[in-house]
Amino acid sequence: MPKGIVLLATPEGWRHSVLAADGGMVCGRLPGVAIDAGPAEARTAAAAMVVGLAHDFHGTNVEVTWHPTQDPQSWTGQVSLITHSKTAPDA
Repeated sequence: MPKGIVLLATPEGWRHSVLAADGGMVCGRLPGVAIDAGPAEARTAAAAMVVGLAHDFHGTNVEVTWHPTQDPQSWTGQVSLITHSKTAPDA
């Protein structure tokens, strides 16, 4: 289950490291994103990738929250389960 992601711009394109809850890590080039893509496009694609992985492999819905950074070429994000709270029926 993914718990975090690191996103890094390199001369070869955007790279990612997805951190798993069990201590594992999956790293690679961010697929489908141009080498010269901006940080917003890369973050959107990375978040979509993590959401898809969590759904396809774990049957769960997650969201990625990106942490503010001083460097626009490096980002970290936290992966959280999406929980839907039940509301009380109207009386």
